[in-house]
Amino acid sequence: MTAWTPRRWGAAVVASLAFALVVAVPTDLVDTPIFGREVPPTWWAWPSLVVSSLLAGLLVATYVAAPEQQGPDPAGRGGWIGGTLTFFAVGCPVCNKLVLLALGSAGAMTWFEPVQPLLQLVAVALLAWALQRRLAGESSCATPTNVPASTVRSDPS
Repeated sequence: MTAWTPRRWGAAVVASLAFALVVAVPTDLVDTPIFGREVPPTWWAWPSLVVSSLLAGLLVATYVAAPEQQGPDPAGRGGWIGGTLTFFAVGCPVCNKLVLLALGSAGAMTWFEPVQPLLQLVAVALLAWALQRRLAGESSCATPTNVPASTVRSDPS
């Protein structure tokens, strides 16, 4: 990341801020007249959102091609799962329609709310894994796609 261009760092900052807003507004961590919460946010909601936002921003920046790069990067993707889990982890357990449909309000408080910190840990782990995989793919050497038949050894047996 030390060789990143200002364009990539700018993309990381913009993506981090966008991720934070996309998660914080609907989960009512940022108070707006559009969304509300029945259960107040936990003490760990903001710190975990900040960590997830930073990781997501850095991950998005790996998709911004550096001027010397040619063609698509074959490294894997998977950070979207971490982003989705962050949304569920910091959100109100009884305000989430999917959780309410699946568990009801009592189930949301009894079963889903205690699991939310674990969801956030998994989200951060997935985002960190996806970022590490993307960064490792940038620093690795390309493998040849066409190997001439003359260079392939035949099996002596």
